[in-house]
Amino acid sequence: MSAPAAEAAQEPFNRRTLFWGIFASLLAAAGFFLLSTYAPDFRQPEGGATPLSKGGTGYAGLVEWLKLANGQSAPMARSEEALSSGLASRFLLIVTIAPNSDPAALARIIKLRSGKATLFVLPKWITLPQQAHEGWEMKLARLPDTVVNDWLGRITKAKLGEGNSTIKQLDVEGRTVAVPDELQWVADDHPLIAAGTGKAVLTELDKEPFYILTDPDLINNAALNDPQKAAAALDMIAMLEPGKGAVMFDLTLHGIGQKYDLAKLLVEPPFLALTLSVLAAAALAFLHGLGRFGPPRTEARAIAFGKQALVDTTAMLLKRAGRIEELGDRYAALMRARAGALLGAPQGLPGEALDRWLDSRDRGEIQGFSRRFKTANEARTLAQMHEAAQALHDWTTRRLGERR
Repeated sequence: MSAPAAEAAQEPFNRRTLFWGIFASLLAAAGFFLLSTYAPDFRQPEGGATPLSKGGTGYAGLVEWLKLANGQSAPMARSEEALSSGLASRFLLIVTIAPNSDPAALARIIKLRSGKATLFVLPKWITLPQQAHEGWEMKLARLPDTVVNDWLGRITKAKLGEGNSTIKQLDVEGRTVAVPDELQWVADDHPLIAAGTGKAVLTELDKEPFYILTDPDLINNAALNDPQKAAAALDMIAMLEPGKGAVMFDLTLHGIGQKYDLAKLLVEPPFLALTLSVLAAAALAFLHGLGRFGPPRTEARAIAFGKQALVDTTAMLLKRAGRIEELGDRYAALMRARAGALLGAPQGLPGEALDRWLDSRDRGEIQGFSRRFKTANEARTLAQMHEAAQALHDWTTRRLGERR
């Protein structure tokens, strides 16, 4: 069997097939992760007083109506960054308040929109979704005045007027429209749209370019069913917008497009660079694993074989035990016995007698061995022991050389 054939027989799958399979799996996993992360932001709420709702209290009709009138879609602010952008500052922002809106989000909008044209539309009705028509609503009753006043009080110090309006029609920029049922109004001596003397349906604050439309039934989907009200809605917005078609709708008050979680932090700046770095490191480690060859390198023995290794290990253990300084006398005695044996000293000579015999072998130096023996015996440091041991070894080697 040839080498390629043997290699193919050992690998049940083709490497190229495995690579593309893994790549496709990772790509699918990344797509699933991104879609799961951002899918909630693109789900449109069913019903409610939002610019995306097609129910009676919604404003999707106004969005389409403005698109037809201006030739372009009105932008939607889905984050606080969009609200504070330079583009938003040049637009009239329409903030449609629902009974279940976030009060903290409204406070942030008011702060961000300081000095910028903003139209706040108050809520009015309690509704329920219709099961037979997705997105449609069924009107139950008016919201209690306390609920509407709570939202109104977060914008300005005012309350809804008590009692029904006696007028039957409203004048919106010279266009006459029927008064909505159960009209909501506030007391104002200089109303932009009046519902009688001292009563305002559209009012402007004194210190900010903030406008409040107290009754949403003049611009919501239900109102646009009336051609006169539809035309009046455009006239009203044209009266407030800074420029032709400069209108933006707010979605942050309804929690659309501003939900942050850990998954978003991983794929958005400033942590996007960190995520890409981790993925790149993982990819490099994976490629390194694919390119590895040969058997894994075995770990070396902690203690090697052989005489040298045994000597080194023993020295290391003595050094760690702190006993090297106590070995000078024992080493000197061992070297005396070894030198006597190598030079042929008589058997049975005691220590000092053997020293004298060894000194007599050195004709060039008096007490040459005894002095070196004494130096090694008194050595207390590692450096002193090295020097004394070397001297004893050199003395013995020279005497052996003289004998030859």
